[in-house]
Amino acid sequence: NRMSTLTVLTLIPNAGDRLPRCLESVQWADDLFCVVDPKTSDGSDEVARKYSNHVVVHEYVNAAAQRNWAIPQITTEWTLVLDADEWVSPELADKIRAIMNAPDSCDGYDIRRFSYFLGKLIKHCGWDRDYNVRLFRTKKGRYLDKRVHSKVVVDGTMGRIDEVMYHDTYRTFEEYFTTFQRFTSWGAQDLFEKGRKARWIDLTLRPVTRFIKMYFLRQGFRDGRHGLVLCMLAAFSVFTKYAKVWNFWRLKEE
Repeated sequence: NRMSTLTVLTLIPNAGDRLPRCLESVQWADDLFCVVDPKTSDGSDEVARKYSNHVVVHEYVNAAAQRNWAIPQITTEWTLVLDADEWVSPELADKIRAIMNAPDSCDGYDIRRFSYFLGKLIKHCGWDRDYNVRLFRTKKGRYLDKRVHSKVVVDGTMGRIDEVMYHDTYRTFEEYFTTFQRFTSWGAQDLFEKGRKARWIDLTLRPVTRFIKMYFLRQGFRDGRHGLVLCMLAAFSVFTKYAKVWNFWRLKEE
């Protein structure tokens, strides 16, 4: 009847307004390992220290590299990865504790995530199908070496958790476009380094297909104007990423 232990790993950017809700939702964990980006300037590091005595500063390259630096230092059996703008529902907390102490648990779990966009909980657009590998046995998980949208690869069996974690993403357009610029540039860089070129179809049909999929097939229209704006922005992000790929090759070939 040994009780398993859990570390919550959280990267700390400028997120002081969101961080308390995040860390309060996991106060039951054995350790809150907060890794602070040294460029943080809004006092988020001090907020983290109010909730955890395990706060370190480490140079930020990208999220995957930061987490892969942190994971080998974690001594608990289980790790839960939680972003500073996310929080765990009470139902999810109960489910995680049950999994940790069950004799037949898998080695890693996809957790369902519901996200807010400009203050509205998005229930369609495909965002309602958002599952992320966030809970895993510490020695079994490592992030793919990608600049953006990297995910945990778990060496073992996988399960799925339907109890929800929440994500308070993009409260303003300024926030959205700051992330938009970074992610489209990183995504383009990854493609460019793999030798991928931007084809005509990537710059035309691919963005249109993204909009159709999110707005019609995933019923984004049911989220009202929030859904329309979100689906248009998603299509534009696809176009921008491939436009940046095209530009990398243009500069190289000049």
